[in-house]
Amino acid sequence: MNRGFYTILAAQFFSALADNALLFAAIALLASLNAQAWQTPVLQQFFVFAYIVLAPFVGPFADSLPKGRVMFVSNAVKLLGCIAMLMGMHPLLAYGLVGVGAAMYSPAKYGILTEYLPHQKLVLANGWMEGLTVAAIILGSILGGIMVSHKFADYVFARADFPLIETGIDTPPELAITVILAFYFIAALINLYIPKVAIDHKLQKRNPVFIMQDFWHSFRLLWRDPLGQVSLAVTTLFWGVGATLRLIVLTWASMALKFNLEKATQLTAVVAVGIALGSVLAAKYVSLKRAVRVLPVGIAMGLLVVTMVFVSDWRIAIVLLVLIGAMGGYFVVPMNALLQHRGHLLMGAGHSIAVQNFNENLSILVLLGVYALMIKIDVPIEAIIITFGLFIAAAMAYLTRKHWHDQDRS
Repeated sequence: MNRGFYTILAAQFFSALADNALLFAAIALLASLNAQAWQTPVLQQFFVFAYIVLAPFVGPFADSLPKGRVMFVSNAVKLLGCIAMLMGMHPLLAYGLVGVGAAMYSPAKYGILTEYLPHQKLVLANGWMEGLTVAAIILGSILGGIMVSHKFADYVFARADFPLIETGIDTPPELAITVILAFYFIAALINLYIPKVAIDHKLQKRNPVFIMQDFWHSFRLLWRDPLGQVSLAVTTLFWGVGATLRLIVLTWASMALKFNLEKATQLTAVVAVGIALGSVLAAKYVSLKRAVRVLPVGIAMGLLVVTMVFVSDWRIAIVLLVLIGAMGGYFVVPMNALLQHRGHLLMGAGHSIAVQNFNENLSILVLLGVYALMIKIDVPIEAIIITFGLFIAAAMAYLTRKHWHDQDRS
């Protein structure tokens, strides 16, 4: 791996760090506005909605320009979303604007890997990318929890009170968002130093009708490809369930472990530690040719999620969440690399990742909606955990059986 690859990693780290810290700052901002509990999962729905609506357009956009420039523009949009949140726009709408930037960013950050590196290094590169992203999730979750606390805000405000200067930053969530702005700015600066690669699969026409038809063609092509199909189905399931479980852990930690928001956010970081470990193991031991052999690990992960309902000790909870995360990281990294490789061969990196984002975020939107509905009708958290755990296990069992059945027929 050369300097250019590490520049890509550095840009991704600061952008992901800001994304994850911002989630908890936005949750705290909703709490300060006395928003209803169901608005927390809806907050993420506003974020992922942009991925779904813009999916046909962000792929061609990423493939039509140098990926580093696309990442720079995307981080600028995220900056605007943070500024809008500080200026009083409702957190749901402002976080949705950040989602627009994230939707633009994703095809570029993964697409550049397939363009910049040989396919033999894709699993390793994805292991690095996912590992560093998870490190950003861990640090972002911890920083987010710390920055929204009154203790941190009181410390900063006591030392940054300048006479005759009114910043308008008066609450812990506003202070956290201000710090997060700096992370996005650093990411944008690093984007300027990302190596330029040849533009791959540039769109022939730019009218919206052609773009929609092109996206639909890519969508069908990826779902009809045997390896593309299984890897897309697995990553779609993983990210939908993963985003929902992240919020479930927050609720579970407050009820079963009696944690406040700051401690609960740190517990979500524990899952990320496990994902990092699983990503490293996958990068070391799983080759691209053997990627599909990790599917049974997903079944075990779903069953392990169910055991959360029996845990009330925070030490046991940490071990359990690390194991859940490690299983998730171990099976999703090879699937992600396989999907990128097939997509790059079939239609171009940006196009395939836009299709991937559309499916994954539609899954997130639906499952967060189900979770929000469960909260609204007062379903016990234990029942929610069991439902989601069994859903993961059953879905992964079906995908495993279907893949090997298709292999036997071919």
